[in-house]
Amino acid sequence: MEVKTLLIICPCLLLGSLGKPQFPEQEKEAKFWNAWAQKTLKNALALQELNKNKAKNLILFLGDGMGVPTVTAARILKGQLHGQSGEETQLEMDKFPFVALAKTYNTNAQVADSAGTATAYLCGVKANEGTVGVTAAAVRSQCNTTQGNEVTSILKWAKDAGKSVGIVTTTRINHATPSAAYAHSVDRDWYSDNEMPAEAVQAGCKDIARQLFENIPNINVIMGGGRKYMFPKNMSDVEYPNISKYSGCRKDGRNLVKEWTDQMKDKKAHYVWNKKDLLSLNPNNVDYLLGLFKPVDLPYHLERNLETDPSLTEMVDVAIKILKKNPNGFYLLVEGGRIDHGHHEGKAKQALHEAVEMDRAIGRAGLLTNIHDTLTVVTADHSHMFNFGGYTPRGNTIFGLAPMMSDVDQKPFTSILYGNGPGFKVVNGARENVSTVDYQENNYQAQSAVPLAMETHGGEDVAVFSKGPMAHLLHGVHEQNYIPHVMAYAACIGQNREHCYSSSGAATVNLAFSSIAALLTVTWLLC
Repeated sequence: MEVKTLLIICPCLLLGSLGKPQFPEQEKEAKFWNAWAQKTLKNALALQELNKNKAKNLILFLGDGMGVPTVTAARILKGQLHGQSGEETQLEMDKFPFVALAKTYNTNAQVADSAGTATAYLCGVKANEGTVGVTAAAVRSQCNTTQGNEVTSILKWAKDAGKSVGIVTTTRINHATPSAAYAHSVDRDWYSDNEMPAEAVQAGCKDIARQLFENIPNINVIMGGGRKYMFPKNMSDVEYPNISKYSGCRKDGRNLVKEWTDQMKDKKAHYVWNKKDLLSLNPNNVDYLLGLFKPVDLPYHLERNLETDPSLTEMVDVAIKILKKNPNGFYLLVEGGRIDHGHHEGKAKQALHEAVEMDRAIGRAGLLTNIHDTLTVVTADHSHMFNFGGYTPRGNTIFGLAPMMSDVDQKPFTSILYGNGPGFKVVNGARENVSTVDYQENNYQAQSAVPLAMETHGGEDVAVFSKGPMAHLLHGVHEQNYIPHVMAYAACIGQNREHCYSSSGAATVNLAFSSIAALLTVTWLLC
């Protein structure tokens, strides 16, 4: 039976790749490619007039684990979801005029983790793996190395400058990426005091959930998961009251959500835990929003309940509408955090749909902001051991088979493969025959070369896409911690703000004095 299946599949694949080319007729003409290239050249020449405006708003989209192979595969998937072959499709981030590469290594790790990298692209300082908001002098899990080694983030710099600030993520709000925006912790896993060793609590170290509310008061928008870390131990969850693993887990008995609502009772503040309540809000009447939509992480985009679970795009839409009311502008961190989870589980389909959804959120943000006063940066913290290949023909479904069998074990293989991970499977002493399973199922685990319970990160550089004021400063190959320094420079927040006053700032002051002098002259003449 197995041999017959192979004989049926493989000739079809070969015919598909050797027959009539599966691409538009216009692509046969040289003029098509020449015209496209000339249009691209014209657009590139227009970029010589650099946008040196002061950035009123700053947005950082962080695709957790979104390495370059993931970006390319997501591009193809996006196109195929719209009935195209996919390769020629443009992601929203592809439309950004400037692209750089960031080196992702941690101070103590060649292949990085999400905590040390978050400290780099949010706080401007490279750090050890597993730590957030502290320098490399801090040692993971050693509480007594925290004090004196704290570093602040660009979110705090923006808040101190009078801007509104927000965090939106598809993971728990106290996960590695968002926590570096507000916390100082020598262990990324100290989500609540329940996950901390007793000696660390006794020594005065604070859990990350607690720091969310105490370190930077009045963060304007907080949206993600992580409800269980905010409530007292054994307190039933509002959505899953009969599932004990989702109950509150705090040992100190504190109800951080109630504390927040009590503190904000005289402000235009709202706490929501489902999509209906979120979308029923009028952003014009909201200055502070706390949205905790799941006990832990939000579900994968493919698995979310469309009635109760907001999409990343929906959360970003509400966040920007609230934040943009501030005349001083805003800073927003958006994390597509479950791209990373999909890859760790070897579930490429989940990971790529997460990436496509984040790209949709990027497009929505673009419609709500202006390129003249908003610097938008899209990047990743690290890559993964994910790739695709196998000489697939144009338009081949990204989750499909390569058009050949292995010339070693004479079995087909999917285009998408992992270098390591849970997809390593041996059947009767040999590699599993993928034609006997549903390799396009949402939770199919792509085959891997090395068996691991969880697939690992990759160590290569990641892309940095940027548009808006001073976006041209993100070019070439840079250390990852360079990113927040550029964003702060563009918005005149944080350090080195002299340029804000030496040229354009001085001109503004001179203009103001001239206007006042003219007004006084007119007043004197009228009198």
